[in-house]
Parts: sequence; structure tokens; C-alpha cells
Amino acid sequence: MKIQSEEVRVKGAELGDKVKELLHEGNVRRIIVRNGEGQTVMEIPVTAGVVVAVIAPILTALGAIAALAAEWSVEVQRATDEEETKG
Repeated sequence: MKIQSEEVRVKGAELGDKVKELLHEGNVRRIIVRNGEGQTVMEIPVTAGVVVAVIAPILTALGAIAALAAEWSVEVQRATDEEETKG
């Protein structure tokens, strides 16, 4: 299994919705939220057993911090089943 990383930029009000969307994807392993200056504000390790009781406080916290900055960066680390091909 390989870990692939990507970064998405979102506006303050969209932060909670984007993280909620990512939490529902099956192949996301970690979500890192950074402010506009690149400082890590929150790291969310995502496991296959994440339940609503765990997600709710995370989304509440994100709603509170979303008002603090106009722009956020969300780094998403995904597990892939891709095998490297030899050429």
C-alpha cells in the first residue's frame, strides 16, 4: 500500500464541509488543516472505524476555527493500492 498526498485550498466557511466530505471517503488516512500562513492547526488521523461520535466534535472544532482565517489549506493523505510498474 502506498500513501499519496494532495493539498486543497478552501475558504473559511467551506472548511468544515470539505473535511466532512473527506472523512466519508474510504481511502483517506490523514487530514492536516493549515492556516493561510502554513501553520498546522489540526491533524486528524482517519481510521476505518471512525464513527459519527468521533466526527462530530472534530467538525464543531473546525467550525470554530474556520472564522479565524479567510483561507485554509487541507492536506489529504490517501492510501492507494497502486503497484509500481517496472519498465
